[in-house]
Amino acid sequence: MNVEQVEQIVQQLLPILGGQENIASAAHCATRLRLVLVDDSKVDTQAITKVEGVKGCFNNAGQLQVIFGTGLVNQVHEELTRVTGISEASKSEVTDLAAKKLNPIQRLARTLSNIFVPIIPAIVSAGLLMGVLGLMKTYNWVDATSSLYILFDMFSSAAFIILPVLIGFSAAREFGGNPFLGAVIGGIMTHPALTNAWGIASGYQHMDFLGLDIAMVGYQGTVFPIMMTVWFMSKLERSLRKVVPHSLDLIVVPFLTIIVTGFVAMLLIGPAGRILGDGISWALNALYNQAGWLAGLVFGGTYSMIVITGIHHSFHAIEAGLLTNAAIGVNFLLPIWAAANVAQGGACLAVAIRTKDAPIKSIATPAGLSCLLGITEAALFGINLRFGKPFVAALVGGALGGFYMAAVKVGMSAVGLTGLPGAAIVVPGDLSLYLIGMVIAFGVAFAISWVLMPESAIWGESGDEAVGDEQAARAEV
Repeated sequence: MNVEQVEQIVQQLLPILGGQENIASAAHCATRLRLVLVDDSKVDTQAITKVEGVKGCFNNAGQLQVIFGTGLVNQVHEELTRVTGISEASKSEVTDLAAKKLNPIQRLARTLSNIFVPIIPAIVSAGLLMGVLGLMKTYNWVDATSSLYILFDMFSSAAFIILPVLIGFSAAREFGGNPFLGAVIGGIMTHPALTNAWGIASGYQHMDFLGLDIAMVGYQGTVFPIMMTVWFMSKLERSLRKVVPHSLDLIVVPFLTIIVTGFVAMLLIGPAGRILGDGISWALNALYNQAGWLAGLVFGGTYSMIVITGIHHSFHAIEAGLLTNAAIGVNFLLPIWAAANVAQGGACLAVAIRTKDAPIKSIATPAGLSCLLGITEAALFGINLRFGKPFVAALVGGALGGFYMAAVKVGMSAVGLTGLPGAAIVVPGDLSLYLIGMVIAFGVAFAISWVLMPESAIWGESGDEAVGDEQAARAEV
């Protein structure tokens, strides 16, 4: 287009964008003009799509993205910044500004995604190895004392044992702290002096510190306790750097940060999380005893939200109690957890199949498949929470799958295995019912996620040229 046509496009855009005073910031990628607006309600998106040269328009993560295509978007952006007088911003600056417009829940989901996406390869690989190990153990493919089995056990559990260390490093980077100090805090919360979080059913020790009781329990596999602690650590570290002389910074700031944060973790955040976990466990058991099918609906629909907190490990004690109870003798909770886990996979795989964004597909595919083996963290934090609606779809699928599992009284004879490997520990006669429940959970979550898929999940958030061109082509058709 010539200069006059570009000028005309900008003059047409300004009034339907709410005027130049309504534009807070502008940037562009290969195909899209990315705008952060003061008041989104002043924008007429339908009118924007009718402007010459516009091939699509949608809101995503606090930004209004107008698709022009390669070349033209550069001209429009240059003319827009000239006419309005706003300073040119980078794409990352616009993204940061747009994030401030998100509500607290959206900002939390964005933070979780930023923390967990770098960790996804470790989680996915460990999840797949854990599934293989479960099959080896269940079907006696390899003797449990063999070197191969022991090595597989080490390989599969390592990422989950040090998960707080990984989260500590990533969270500190997200919150503006020193990532290595974050990793140290994760190490403190999983120190060998603390009873492993997965072994608390057999009991753990207490420590008296200045009259305060400290439960000597580790935080292996937890999420929110370490994230909350590292958030506090990052705030403290930045505050200390403002008052400590630069000449003493390297020695004093890390020293005080670790000491203070360590005490806060062990005396406040850790115990609070433990109390919360015990309270939830008691409530779950009471609810199931009063109304089985209703409990299945509630448990299946809320389990994934509890997994986010990391306190679901406290459920192992309840499950062990069910197995050793002469009046029950079966684990009726695990099939419900399995339905919730598989539902996360169904929602995530719907994103993997429907998305046009290659980076999203590369994350969603292995993450969704790992849910079928009972490992949901990658799907939860990398895809479903990131885009919102797939997570809601998974909650609905988990609720209906859990409802069915509880209604037909599916039981399991052990703890720890869900998804497809869990089929090996289903009590005799319940295998077909278990598989039906998983199909219900997976199918419902997949269908709802497919129907409600947000544009950001379909077309991505990266602004890659190929993605923009494909959407532009679709708009032209």
